[in-house]
Amino acid sequence: MKQLFDFDEIRPFYDEEVPEIIPSIISEKGFEHAVKYIIPDVDYNKFCNQMLSCHSKKDFQDKLAVPFLYQLIHASSSGVDGSGFENLSPSESYTYMSNHRDIILDASFLNVMLLENGFDTSEVAIGDNLLIYPWISNLVRINKSVIVNRNVPVRKMLEVSKRLSNYIHFAIKIKHQSLWIAQREGRAKDSDDRTQESMIKMFNLGGGSDLKSNIASLNIVPVSISYEYDPCDYLKAREFQLKRDNPSFKKTPHDDLLSMEKGLLGYKGHIHFAVSSPINKQLALINDKLGKAETITEITHIIDKAIHSNYKIYTGNYVAYDLLNEDQRFIDKYTQEEKELFENYIQQQINKIKDIPNKDESFLKHKILEMYSNPLKNKLIAIGDF
Repeated sequence: MKQLFDFDEIRPFYDEEVPEIIPSIISEKGFEHAVKYIIPDVDYNKFCNQMLSCHSKKDFQDKLAVPFLYQLIHASSSGVDGSGFENLSPSESYTYMSNHRDIILDASFLNVMLLENGFDTSEVAIGDNLLIYPWISNLVRINKSVIVNRNVPVRKMLEVSKRLSNYIHFAIKIKHQSLWIAQREGRAKDSDDRTQESMIKMFNLGGGSDLKSNIASLNIVPVSISYEYDPCDYLKAREFQLKRDNPSFKKTPHDDLLSMEKGLLGYKGHIHFAVSSPINKQLALINDKLGKAETITEITHIIDKAIHSNYKIYTGNYVAYDLLNEDQRFIDKYTQEEKELFENYIQQQINKIKDIPNKDESFLKHKILEMYSNPLKNKLIAIGDF
């Protein structure tokens, strides 16, 4: 395996590497600080000894990652559940492709759902822009993560994309290991989830057969992730205003760290994962006479329709839709009290934004309403009820 494929820079660590890597992680002051911040009552020495007892990626997930995720679910949500897993087989390998809400937790909570439904955890494709320190990179790679190189010169982009594509094909077809990847690079800050055509083009760089057969071989499963509340909604709205007022605005590593922290620890309400059937039957129906570009567009539409039609819609989504559209279409879906509670929630989130000049509350409210309205709007379009 090591000799045939050159994936060493991006692959998860091999199990035999895990005991070698863990001491370097726990020796980092930044790691110690992060653990004590996220788990305030932790016995750090006991925690480190638990890590040192891990001799494989599965060990690490079973002893530390999954128990931590259950603690997080209990502390920061009203519960996580899923649907559609009966459409899949634990003996098959899949490319789970989902909308992207939270930097860390989308794939992590999906893995909890997979375990609860009798499946192995998936590998996770994660952008290297989030791996601010070497210990973070090492930590995610002992947790079955695959590194997506983003900040590379244009001349190297094709090479990097081809390596990632080859790895995904290798994982699904040779390792028989499922893998999660977001439908786009970065989160959809306005929750208007669309599969980027560049993702399908990247998938097609590896594998070696015609486009439709190549994509079918990856067993793509669309996954719809629905959070009742997004604890980063105000940070996303803040970024929208900063970009509006200064088109050259760029996020800093501190911004990403803050989003990771708020996403981890902030209240999320209820969270639902809806898993679709693999898209292969629909792929087969795409007209073979279409050109490559048109076929790629059709594939993204298949994935998007599956994701959009399976959103779980919460009270806040209905309220946001009506407020945004100055309408009462869904007035039967919420009470006056629920409407007022949601409006108060939005105002509380806007009040957290304290560090931008010329704070535009009307604009910020509009952007947050869009975030909660768009999943409902896209679901209505997908099911033909818009």
